[in-house]
Amino acid sequence: MNRQELLANIPLFESLTPEDLEALSKRTESRDFADGDAIFHQGDAGSSLFVIDDGAVEISYGEGRGRVILATLFTGQYFGELSLFDGSPRSATATAVKKTRLVCLDREHLVDFVNKKPAAALRIIAEMSDRLRQTNELMSRQVSRNVLEEEEEHLTLGQRVADRVASFGGSWPFIFTFATIMAVWMLINILRFAIFDPYPFILLNLVLSTLAALQAPVIMMSQNRQSSKDKLLAENDYQVNLKAEMEISALLRGQAEMMARIAIVERVITRRGAVDVVPESKANALT
Repeated sequence: MNRQELLANIPLFESLTPEDLEALSKRTESRDFADGDAIFHQGDAGSSLFVIDDGAVEISYGEGRGRVILATLFTGQYFGELSLFDGSPRSATATAVKKTRLVCLDREHLVDFVNKKPAAALRIIAEMSDRLRQTNELMSRQVSRNVLEEEEEHLTLGQRVADRVASFGGSWPFIFTFATIMAVWMLINILRFAIFDPYPFILLNLVLSTLAALQAPVIMMSQNRQSSKDKLLAENDYQVNLKAEMEISALLRGQAEMMARIAIVERVITRRGAVDVVPESKANALT
């Protein structure tokens, strides 16, 4: 795949004419990276777009235990395109995961290209507008999920029984019911209506001990399940917050890129207008 075909696969440039792609490809250069080499780090100054000619690149966010792998890119895919327009620091880290050859397009070369071809700049802006609309649509989608309902669907019969027993054993109806049964039990034996467990109520103590021995592990099982639920909820909250943060950052970068492109087009139009006005003023002077 030649450089012109690589650029044509990039959404930003797919609407360009073959002549524009050929002119733009002449402004690119190749760079080679070994396995494990950092192409750039998060926070580095950025001014280049990279297209993978051969190899693979891993895009990650953060460092150490908080490092999150955002994507793994392969031949024909691209990254770092936002730096072409705003020159802002890199928002992620790019690392070659094997021997990789990249095609690089610098910001100054793109600026020179759009200055000479304003029609191509308008086509690039149209592509960016479409990407911004897709980002807005993505932001409107629901990204959270009800992990508790998903967990309930995979419960065994024993886990369901443990949850029911723990739920009832920690409620006021259980307390009132059990207190009533104990009071009736003791009154029957004290008032001698039916003596089956005389004072000091040895049978009642045995029943209470047996009930406590059975209820304790069941409650512990339910508490362990509650801990699992808490972990699922915490993980889901983290994923939702991370995706929301990344989507908001992408939206803001897209808006900044759009403003940068509009500024480039305004400068190009202003220069062309000035060039057209000067010959006209000279012609008026001669007449």
